[in-house]
Amino acid sequence: MCAIFHAISNLVDAQRINTVKVFSATKAKDREQLGARVSAWIEANPDLEITNTVVTQSSDKAFHCLAITLFAHRDPPASSNL
Repeated sequence: MCAIFHAISNLVDAQRINTVKVFSATKAKDREQLGARVSAWIEANPDLEITNTVVTQSSDKAFHCLAITLFAHRDPPASSNL
């Protein structure tokens, strides 16, 4: 697990990432709809630039988990000089 965090911290340092969004599902029906959920979120956040995506699958005897992690950059809002 530490290797994953180390890899992510290197990724964050190497790129201008200031937003991370994780989508996950364990039930088969939810896993089937995961792509649509990700697409809807991306459409709802047009100001984000997705810089990297990590897809993770894990399972044990009873459950299968699929996770999609998006790393993105959002420019800070322009300051107004009123």
